[in-house]
Amino acid sequence: MTFGAKSLEQRMFYRKSWVIMAILILGLTACQQEVPEESWQPLFNGQDLSGWDTYLGHRVGAAASSGEQLPIGLNNDPDRVFTVVTENREPVIRISGQDWGALTSQESYSNYHLQLHYKWGRKRWPPKENDKRDSGLLYHAVGEQGADYGFWMRAQEFQIQEGDVGDYWGCAGAIMDVPARPQDSSGYIWDPAAPLKTFQDGTPVGRHCIKRNEAENPIGAWNVIDLYCHGDTAIHVVNNVVNMVLYHSRQVDNGEIKPLTAGKIQLQSEGAEIYFRKLRIRPIDRLPVGMLN
Repeated sequence: MTFGAKSLEQRMFYRKSWVIMAILILGLTACQQEVPEESWQPLFNGQDLSGWDTYLGHRVGAAASSGEQLPIGLNNDPDRVFTVVTENREPVIRISGQDWGALTSQESYSNYHLQLHYKWGRKRWPPKENDKRDSGLLYHAVGEQGADYGFWMRAQEFQIQEGDVGDYWGCAGAIMDVPARPQDSSGYIWDPAAPLKTFQDGTPVGRHCIKRNEAENPIGAWNVIDLYCHGDTAIHVVNNVVNMVLYHSRQVDNGEIKPLTAGKIQLQSEGAEIYFRKLRIRPIDRLPVGMLN
């Protein structure tokens, strides 16, 4: 009798989860259909990298000489890590992944909806040639280039990594609160019904939260990322599926906790070839109805 009741509860839980996911997908699709095209500002002109800076840290893998820790630097890209190429007759941004760093917007943004398409290339570079393909969308990026391990700015990260797209990482002192529950020994996973956990480097919880929903397309196919930021709240969406809602964005700045609600955008180079297209942004005065539930 107990087993039967438990099984019924489990079935009801999974059924409820699927209903919630379906509502989120339908609600998000409706929101996107109502957005007028003229409200969008393109972040890629289809010709060159105008509006962006490049930054590369010290060389890694086989290209690094013993003891070499000097950064390649700002707008210095000898290996052409960041280029504009044609893919199926369409101009796209290619990030080779050979050297680590980021493409950084020259403008700072707050209270926005950012949308981009990405797909993986085939190339992977040492020392991650056998690892998952890895990149990332960093938002609210502030401070010095290379603050995070010599490669990226202080920022909140919308992870772009095979199997993990939508995860959260706090970079170089960035902090978020996320409703999350423990997941075995692998850390914490987003759960809207769970209590808020503070994700911060140097704490028992750490700076990484795992997304809950799988929504990625296979390698070689395009994926759509939507990032909503309003005030100190952010929402990570992958292929129309809400993967995480994050609260109370803040930072450690010279030993003090301060708000982190605006900043530049960075697209990471981290050992894997990746393509981006259709980068665009629009201002918002609120988060989409229904996505915070």
